Order: sequence, then C-alpha cells, then structure tokens
Amino acid sequence: MPAQILNDPQIIQPYLSDESKVTGQAESISFAENEAEIREILLAVSQAHQTLTVQGARTGITGGAVPKGGHILNLSKLNRITGMGWDAKRKRFLLSVQPGMQLNQLNKAIAEKSFDTTGWSAQAQSALRRFQQNGAWFLPADITETTASIGGMVSTNASGAKSYRYGSMRQHVLGLRLLLANGKSLTLRRGEQFAQGRKVALRLDDGSQIAGQLPAYQMPQVKNASGYYVHENMDLIDLFIGSEGTLGIVTEVTLALAPQPGFTWGMMAFFTSEQNALAYVHALRALPQAEQPAAIEFFDQACLALIRSEQEQLHTHQNIPALSPAAQSAIYTEFTTESLTDRDEAINRVADLLNAAGGDEQATWLALSHQDLEKLVAFRHAIPESINRIIAERKRQHPNLTKLGSDMAVPDDKLDWVMKLYEDTLTQTGLEALKFGHIGDNHLHVNILPRNEAEYTQGKQLFELWAREIVAASGTVSAEHGIGKLKHALLAELYGAQALNEMRALKRCFDSQGLLNPGNMFPLEA
Repeated sequence: MPAQILNDPQIIQPYLSDESKVTGQAESISFAENEAEIREILLAVSQAHQTLTVQGARTGITGGAVPKGGHILNLSKLNRITGMGWDAKRKRFLLSVQPGMQLNQLNKAIAEKSFDTTGWSAQAQSALRRFQQNGAWFLPADITETTASIGGMVSTNASGAKSYRYGSMRQHVLGLRLLLANGKSLTLRRGEQFAQGRKVALRLDDGSQIAGQLPAYQMPQVKNASGYYVHENMDLIDLFIGSEGTLGIVTEVTLALAPQPGFTWGMMAFFTSEQNALAYVHALRALPQAEQPAAIEFFDQACLALIRSEQEQLHTHQNIPALSPAAQSAIYTEFTTESLTDRDEAINRVADLLNAAGGDEQATWLALSHQDLEKLVAFRHAIPESINRIIAERKRQHPNLTKLGSDMAVPDDKLDWVMKLYEDTLTQTGLEALKFGHIGDNHLHVNILPRNEAEYTQGKQLFELWAREIVAASGTVSAEHGIGKLKHALLAELYGAQALNEMRALKRCFDSQGLLNPGNMFPLEA
C-alpha cells in the first residue's frame, strides 16, 4: 500500500512541537510503517520541492523535531524489534530495532525476554533461545526521558546519569541502516568503513560511493553533543550518530546488550557546603575504575529548598523523605556490584570518602532495595517537574516566558572553576536559578527561572557569557541535548563560522537539496 501523505491541519497540529515548547508549521504529515514507504515519501517530497522534518517521540528540548514548513515524517509506527544476534567473540547479545520504538518499550521487552518474532530469521530465533537461557541483560544506554525513541537517541547521541560509567548512545550502537535524501540505502557496521584522515569515501548498498571532506575542527575533549562527531581516520558509523537527522534517515539500529549487574544500590549524601560536596566528587572520581560509581549527580541549595518548600506548602513529593534544613547540597551516586560482600565493602569505602569530605553519614540516605532506589530516582525527577510547574504559573502573566536550561561541560580540572563562575555571575544578576545534573562528567544543568521578559533576556545574555568562558576553557556548549534549532549561536561560538561552512558542505554531500531536517544544528545558509 502506498505511503499516505495527509494534509488535514487537525491531524498535523499535535505534531508541530516537541518538548522545547516551540511550535512550527508544516503542510503535510505521514506515518511511514516501513522503509519502502519512507522511500516513496522522500521521492514525493523531493518532487514537490519541499523539505522534510523527521520525528520520533518528540522528547527533545532543542527543537530538532519542530518542522519549519514542508512535510513531517513521523516514524512512531516503525516500532518493532526486528531481530537478535549473538556476538561470540565479545560474548554479548545484539538487538536490531526500528527507530520508532521507545526506550521504555525496549527495556520492558529485554527484561521480560518477550518479543514479537514475526519475520525473524532462523538465526535470530536461535539467538533468542540462547538469550532466554542466559540470565538477565540490559541496554546500558541511559537517559532520563525513557519515552524517547531509539532513532531519536541515535540522532542526538543521547546520554544521562549513568552515562558516567556506560557512555553515551554511541558506545552501544554497532550497526545502522539509513535512507539518504535521494532514497538510496546505506548499511553501516562498526569497524567496516573508515575515513582516510579527514577524507570520506562511503560505499552505499548499491555499490555507488559518496565522497566528501570532514570538517577540520577539533572536538572538545569532554562529554560533547555539539556538531558533527569528526576526527582523523574515524569509524564512519559515528558520523551519523549525533548528526541530528541532517545526513540520513535511520531505519534500523543494531544495539549491544550487557549482562545485568548482580546488585545495584544508591546513596544520597548531604553536605553543609558546596565545597564539601565538590571534595566528595573529586574523591569518588579518584577511585580505581572497577570501584567507580555508575552515576554521580549534584543538587544545589536551591534544589533542596524547592523540594522542602513544595513538601511543606503544596504537600507534593511525599514519597521523598523530609530534608534536613542544614543540608546545602546533595550528591547522588549509584553503584553496581556482583556480590553482597562486594557491596558491603563498597558501602564502607564510600562512607569513608563521605566522612573525609565533611559529609554526615547519619544523614545519608542509603537505598539497597529496588523500591528505595526508586525513591532516590524520584528525587532527581522531582526537580525538573517542579521547575516546569513554576514556569507554567509564570506563563499566565507572561505567555512567552520559558525556563532557560544550560547544557555545557568542562574538562575535569575546570569543575571547581565553572561552579564558581555560575555562582558568582548568578549572584551578580540576582536571577533565580537552580544547578543540578551530571557532575561526574563536569556537566551541570543550570536552570534559570525568569520572572518576566526582561529577566529572560538577561538570562540569555548570561548563557552567552558562560559559553564564551567555557569554550575558552576547552569545554563545550552542549554535552547532552544537542544543538537543534535553538542553539545555532552557541555552536558558532564553539567552532566558528568556517567550521559551520564545512558542516554545510558535508551535509550537501549526502543531501544536495537540503531536504532533511533543515535548521537542525546550523542554518542551511550562512
């Protein structure tokens, strides 16, 4: 059955925005169910001289899924697990997944070992039988928003709290299948096609070749989701991971699973000063690799005050224990061990670090059960939920108001410096703000909560100042959420105008008409 292109504004309307809360516009939409339909849609859009915005679950916060006219290709109906494999050399299972599948659906299928095997090959069925007889496995890719689609996670090289140990989405992708703007297919497997220096000569499935030049910039050596991932002699599968849908449409992803750890436990430690919390972070990061946490997360005084206030005044967050008034900052850590003995030794080891850094062992929350661990995770999620509630209230008076959230990261030796930069400049401006997030990777989300349009403008100016300072300190402007359509100026600050031109030239090698996701990462024209 041919792909259906729909023009009804009422059908299109719900798909004009994503979690950035920005609204775009489009002339048509389609919900492809297979690769052949995507190819038909590409041809139709190209012949109509339109552009095409690809969508997954629309959970991104930088406007990447917001259309700027043209056609919306929504991939939510490509949501199957299409096969399984066994990697005998690395002794791990592989899953082939369509891009529209949501992470929570995938995690549930893996945990329950229950799959719709319609259309699976005999080899995939054999791998499944082995999988069902071989303990618990999981996908280590970790992001906060578990309703995100797998395709979206590839597009943005998604990451989260436990990326401190497990890395971003890139580390878990072993294969990609894509359709390019001209409808040709490209199948990539890790370790098969490499750049020669910065030159690209990529073999497509029909035997033809795409040649081009990678941009010359050097990526910052920190957690980074800004611009194309490029370096000399790189594996070319990595060019497409984090490319924000600008080079091709992902139609299938091959992911590597890992054995589930024997025990997972967490700890929320409270400190009377931010300096003590930072000392604890440094001590945790100095542990031998085998003893490192899976996650190290930070919450500042404003975060704790917000939770206290809402518990007392709004009677929300009642699943979270009451917070001591003496606590000025908190560090959440999550650990895994293979035995109870290892776990108990690790708890004692971390308690020693905690006490040495000035923490209070008696005031620390220890979560050994899954139920208790969920309470600590709920604390992490409560912060952005409360921020969104505050902004929603303020929008009643100022409809155009939104929060401002930073996504910058710095090298290890600049963590204390950047914390002071944030604190000093926020104090100078008097803006209301909260700091929280992935401190293990020197990657904090500073959320500014403007009270009016003037404060919003002031907050944006402060972000620009931070970007200049952080880039000068060898950091990045986006460590997790990507550039999308909202952070072009920050990407230009990081790499400069020449680099943006080189990115545009690379995109033209794969998409000569500028058909795919125009405005993502950089404006199509300088």
